[in-house]
Amino acid sequence: MVLTKGDDFPLHQTPEPVAFAGTDRNFYDRYFFHGYAPDGSDFFAAAFGVYPHLNVADAHFSAVRGGIQHNLHASRELNMERMDLTCGPIRIEVLEPLHQLRILIDGEGIKADLTFTGRAFPIEEPRFTIRIGPRVFTDLTRMTQNGFYSGWIEIDGVKIEMPTGTMGTRDRSWGVRPIGARDQQPHSSGTNFTFFWQWVPINFTDRSVFFHVNAKPDGRPVHTRAVIASDGAMAGDMYETEARMEASLQPGTRWPKSGRLTVQGQDGLEVLTFEVLGRFQMRGLGYSSPKWGHGLYHGPLAVEREDIDLSQCDPAQLENHYVQLPCRVTSDRYGEGFGVFEQLIVGPYQPFGLQEFTDLG
Repeated sequence: MVLTKGDDFPLHQTPEPVAFAGTDRNFYDRYFFHGYAPDGSDFFAAAFGVYPHLNVADAHFSAVRGGIQHNLHASRELNMERMDLTCGPIRIEVLEPLHQLRILIDGEGIKADLTFTGRAFPIEEPRFTIRIGPRVFTDLTRMTQNGFYSGWIEIDGVKIEMPTGTMGTRDRSWGVRPIGARDQQPHSSGTNFTFFWQWVPINFTDRSVFFHVNAKPDGRPVHTRAVIASDGAMAGDMYETEARMEASLQPGTRWPKSGRLTVQGQDGLEVLTFEVLGRFQMRGLGYSSPKWGHGLYHGPLAVEREDIDLSQCDPAQLENHYVQLPCRVTSDRYGEGFGVFEQLIVGPYQPFGLQEFTDLG
């Protein structure tokens, strides 16, 4: 039996039932959320992934309090039902497609009820395809949306209501990227994988600014986009433009120290300055986690809590390289806003003086 709930909706992308997503075992479909209080504090994040050909779903929730990142991980067998957005103690509800979603958490001393409401229509990023030699590494589409959160988070009995003005970003991506157990078949000789990525979604009072770049080891952009979206903007109202990020590394790490984003705005060049306020380790959502990496099989259902003392993270460990840094962002025309500076560097990156895979700033 392969018919599922999704087959009663006009969602099919192939001649087969929705349970099948083409033929690539690395196909995935993912929700991502992060948010922060109006002053950039009380950072939280969530993710939910579906891996149809691995027959696995997993989900994660994280909240940072007092220098500790509290993480809840869950994984289950998908049972080919892609419309079931529950994974153990974590559930996603789509209240109004492309506008409002709800996150519900209840497990291992961590509880939350958060509703995200978009500020404008989501932006669609260009299709992102990377090949290593003849092999597809990524081939995906992502939509990104800034918005406001309402609700509360409770950690070990201490409940905090999200203050009015709590902001953040959510995205949806789907396609092909490395998931599940590592492919043991090596690439052709002489092929070394490198990856440089920066992503900065920013919330200002009346608009959102989005920028990302994937670059070669010498700094040449491969995939980049900048968009300015006024509140209430629809798809045709987005201002697509160009931007350039100048950044530096915290000494002894691959984490950003600061940043200056120069954007070609509607009224001319605008310089956005980033002041780092904190740090979030992306392994709390499964990214680069050796145990809770996306799509790994843990049996019919597995749930685990993981608390990370952020002051004790070793920046030399690969699992700690991928970060999101909550930032205060200032601009002459746009005023003061908040956002995140996400960065991942794998391998050499000449503009930062990283010559070897193990180099730190």
